[in-house]
Amino acid sequence: MSAVAQAAVSPAAAAAPAPLTAVAMSGGLDSSVAALLLEREGMPVVGLSMLLWDRSQQVRHGRCCGSLDLGDARRVAEQIGLPHYTLRMDGEFRRHVVDPFVDSYVDGRTPSPCISCNTEIKFEAFRERARRLGADRIATGHYARIRRGADGRYELHTAADRSKDQSYFLFELNQEQLARAVFPLGELTKTEVREIAREAGLAVAEKGESMEICFVDRGVQEFVEGERPDIATRPARVTASDGEELGEGAPYYRYTVGQRRGLGVAAGRRLYVLDVQPQENRVVVGDRDELLSPGLIGRGLHWIAGAPPHPAAGAAGGETVEVEVRIRSRHPGVSATVESVPDADGGAGVCRVDFSEPQVGVAPGQAAVFYRGTQVLGGCWIERALNAPC
Repeated sequence: MSAVAQAAVSPAAAAAPAPLTAVAMSGGLDSSVAALLLEREGMPVVGLSMLLWDRSQQVRHGRCCGSLDLGDARRVAEQIGLPHYTLRMDGEFRRHVVDPFVDSYVDGRTPSPCISCNTEIKFEAFRERARRLGADRIATGHYARIRRGADGRYELHTAADRSKDQSYFLFELNQEQLARAVFPLGELTKTEVREIAREAGLAVAEKGESMEICFVDRGVQEFVEGERPDIATRPARVTASDGEELGEGAPYYRYTVGQRRGLGVAAGRRLYVLDVQPQENRVVVGDRDELLSPGLIGRGLHWIAGAPPHPAAGAAGGETVEVEVRIRSRHPGVSATVESVPDADGGAGVCRVDFSEPQVGVAPGQAAVFYRGTQVLGGCWIERALNAPC
């Protein structure tokens, strides 16, 4: 057993040691309470914080790896009585999250870095680091639930507190990852979590939470320009869907599908961004009704169980599955069918999603996540809306 594991296991448990659980402690309220609850259950626990984005020169709360936030994680671990260590993982974070985030904007897409962070960092790189330290499981402060199905497979479900549910951001998890993960807050509401922290006197009991992209200090566009000084900053052509030239606006990467404000042109009517076309340095706008799409083409199709549940034969020769799909994290969901389709390039993981009724704002780069009741079945990355303008 590693030195970290020995430090975390009490003498009474030494005769029959329980698996060591590593808690990803960000210094926030949720992960702090997750660690507290596991410790109260008598679990061998170690707190691990990830230095993902070096903010050592910034003294502020609420951002990824701010100096005060890492300090809060250490203080909470001391209060609970846990060993605590900080892992430097900024190289992995840049490679798997930050660089793809910037590239996605440069390609005219709308990325979802929180999903990439969960998939590549917290449940892959962090899990591997924790394993090397002797931890058999990892725990996070996510609001989601893990269950075992009748077939013995692990299932991902929405949180009891639907207003805080984070299952959308976890759709790429697989069976191995779910088997080694613990979500102590899945059955709790945010109000209950804060009350637990208050009663325990945790240093973070009154701490707020950041709703922004954790590694972006200023605006997203300013961040992209800072990371890619070679990017063209000339104004984009803004055209109507019928081809009418409406003028010049901001650089193309400052627009996202569905955007209504700040278009930079006057047209005498309310317009929305329909498409962003980097190669032509063009942004296509139109009426809200033109945002309606009957479905989408997705890539990176993933089923949490490893295979689609009860598939039927599809028109394109693939398998179809009936689901409820969310096309962004706060989307209410709509019934749909998912069909795997052949990829023109010969690759796998391409699918077509047909909605039961048209939806607004199908944005390339975002995730389409599939549900059945409270269970998350899987999802894909949106490649394009079915009626996207040329």
